[in-house]
Amino acid sequence: MTKQLWPHARPYAPWILAGVACSAMEAVFELLIPLVMSDIVDVGIANADQSYILRKGGLMVALAVASLCFGLGAAVTSSVAGMGFGANLRRAEFDHIQTFAFSNIERFSTASLVTRLTNDVHNLQMSLMMSMRLMVRAPVMLVAALFFSIRISYRLSSVFLAALPLLAVVVVILLAATGPLFRSLQEKTDALNLVVQENLAGVRVVKSFVREDREREKFAERNDDLKNTSLRAFGRVVVNMPLMMLIIYGTIIAVMWFGGQMVYAGSLEAGKLITYFTYITQIMMSLMMVSMIFMMLTRTAACAKRVAEVLGEVPAITGEGADPNADPADGSIDFDHVYFKYSAESSEWILEDVSLHIPSGKTVGILGGTGSGKTSLVSLIPRLYEADKGSVRVGGRPVAAYTMERLRESVSMVLQKNTLFTGTIRENLLWGSPQATEEELWAACRAACADEFLERMPGGLDTDLGQGGVNVSGGQKQRLCIARAILKKPKVLILDDSTSAVDTATDAKIRAAFAHELKDATKLIIAQRVASVREADLILVMDGGRIIAQGTHEELMERCGIYREVYQSQQEGGSLDG
Repeated sequence: MTKQLWPHARPYAPWILAGVACSAMEAVFELLIPLVMSDIVDVGIANADQSYILRKGGLMVALAVASLCFGLGAAVTSSVAGMGFGANLRRAEFDHIQTFAFSNIERFSTASLVTRLTNDVHNLQMSLMMSMRLMVRAPVMLVAALFFSIRISYRLSSVFLAALPLLAVVVVILLAATGPLFRSLQEKTDALNLVVQENLAGVRVVKSFVREDREREKFAERNDDLKNTSLRAFGRVVVNMPLMMLIIYGTIIAVMWFGGQMVYAGSLEAGKLITYFTYITQIMMSLMMVSMIFMMLTRTAACAKRVAEVLGEVPAITGEGADPNADPADGSIDFDHVYFKYSAESSEWILEDVSLHIPSGKTVGILGGTGSGKTSLVSLIPRLYEADKGSVRVGGRPVAAYTMERLRESVSMVLQKNTLFTGTIRENLLWGSPQATEEELWAACRAACADEFLERMPGGLDTDLGQGGVNVSGGQKQRLCIARAILKKPKVLILDDSTSAVDTATDAKIRAAFAHELKDATKLIIAQRVASVREADLILVMDGGRIIAQGTHEELMERCGIYREVYQSQQEGGSLDG
């Protein structure tokens, strides 16, 4: 974990060193004050020497000011280092997540990744800030105060030295008890975030099915689970304080008893005893701070492990071995005995022995029931997933021969779940081509039949969509996503059931526009309506992860019973479930 996390803190190493030095000097100057106070009592007050008292008093003020200045320096440097480390770590984690394949993201879950990016990183940066102060200040105070107290009276020091093993036992027991709970605490946070994310993302479904009460129950269950785990974890941490204070105050009482006898006997001066009390209090408080540091580090270790898991995750799909200058020569697509499944442990193939050749510029329709492998098939083309066996080629070369950027710049894919981002329509469309002109934007919107509703909007292309495109309907969202894909001017265009929310007339207009706007691009259209792919150059019928038939509409009507039945049922007013 240290190897993975330290590089993100290294740029702030000078700040960390400066903060450590400031914390150490703050403790040193603070420890010198009791010695001066002892001289005032034993010399100045005992001899009624006012000038001596004033000089030593001035020295105490100077020491206090110096300690304050170093304390401020420690606070500033720890804040800069902690916040900078947190920012670097979040950036590195986010950037690494961008390299993940879908399978990597599915391994963690979106909610867990959000927690690791926010809550876990926040705990790590706060731990660094506190460590720069406490992990330096506490040991320095402990060692120096121990040295000065033993120097004052070795006999008296044996009293609190006997308490140290007891303090160590308390800390070890609490650490062993709280470690697993802190790890569980972060997992419970993941579970709660998952419920919140699903509820907010699917709030329309929740309300349409009147399931608010069920969602409240789910949230309350996860929330109570997190609360109870937090109570158990922090409850055990809180026990540390009274136990430590019991030992500390017991030790102080013992020192008062034996120290008072020594003063009465004349073997110890009163000022030295006062100073001794100050040092023993600092020793005990330092020990308590050390125990709290260990408690904090227990949770920090759990968070660090979770962050390191993300940073150490190897992307399932990389561009290693690819030619950085290679672009697909055209939009031709070849599948050569391709096998694919989402999980290596799965016993069944999602795609099984698929072989297919699609010439560049052709339009291919893909039909099939739910789970037939349609989306899985097209997802292999831009390497959203990797084939387990066989090869997938675009432009005559294996997809692995291209860098991810070059390959995906040549492939435009409109997914089943249409996604628009917070901002204006223009900003969303420019994802397809950042340099697109006003004329090109409107041309793409006309091709996707999005101009019909855009012209009615007061802001036109500058209309604010709101979060996730909440200000437009499902059909309008689909058309905007298609316009965005057209702007990319790809060599391969994939539409994964992307016109399901538009009427048949609009669907036909969009398909006609493809022939004009993207006449050289290879177009793959997954559809549930035969009418959407009837005019395609090639139609694939899939079932059980295999291509069971392929050909034109006329050819399939003659020799594919499944296709013929689907077509006839839709002609009679039915629809294919998928």
